[in-house]
Amino acid sequence: MPITARRVASGSGWYVLDVICTAGPHDRGEEEQHERPSISAVTAGTFQYRSSAGSAVMAPGSLLLGNPGQCYRCGHEHGRGDRCLSFQMTPAFVEQIAAGVKGVRRTTFAAPRLPPADAMVPILAAAEAARDAGEKEAFEELTVALAGTVLGALAEAPSTGPAPSLRDERRISRSVRRIEADPSERVSLVALARAEGMSPFHFLRCFRAVTGTTPYRFVLLRRLHRAALRLRRSDEAIAAIALEAGFNDLSTFNHRFRRATGLTPRAWRRRARV
Repeated sequence: MPITARRVASGSGWYVLDVICTAGPHDRGEEEQHERPSISAVTAGTFQYRSSAGSAVMAPGSLLLGNPGQCYRCGHEHGRGDRCLSFQMTPAFVEQIAAGVKGVRRTTFAAPRLPPADAMVPILAAAEAARDAGEKEAFEELTVALAGTVLGALAEAPSTGPAPSLRDERRISRSVRRIEADPSERVSLVALARAEGMSPFHFLRCFRAVTGTTPYRFVLLRRLHRAALRLRRSDEAIAAIALEAGFNDLSTFNHRFRRATGLTPRAWRRRARV
């Protein structure tokens, strides 16, 4: 499979890879095996992840979870290419983190994926910005924060419903790629469903089953993610960043951003410059 993996940072018990895949629908995915505990954050594209822990469609903002010795296969039946930041850790490193996370009783990942979530926005945006800026020293804290947040989320994870059909996975993957191409686009649930030949209710149910979240939440999280990146990367006015990201007014953006990250946009930018 056409994959490149570049090590962007490493430390005692962990390292991070920038993984770019250009495979498409006509490329056959080969069976692979996780060598160590891993959390791979999808930053672009969609693909199908199948492992002994289950299967899931991966979309931007979601986290692919791997356990040592676990066999898996990735496929791109619904579109070409993806990019991930893959956090690779030793079992001892994960156990050390788990010891400080309330409610965690196991250090293996019981699910194949975690969907996009508010708690991940600041971590993933900071990681992507650090990757692009070559800030290797930022990744130790980010690796610890990501692993601890994932372990805590899995400890509270509710049971899942029935799996969607392959046809529904394909339809939802197209919608995810459409949203990812321009999260600021004003597109309704009804319009997304109509484009895939689905009823709005069926589309909503399938979108949540495939991605782990609703279309509205997915759009909101992608907008916040892009805004968080631009705040770190540029000196543009916050109001301009909010507007371009798809928020109608600054007060709404400030409220959403603070609820997701725990910081105001200005404080987020200031922290990134320290």
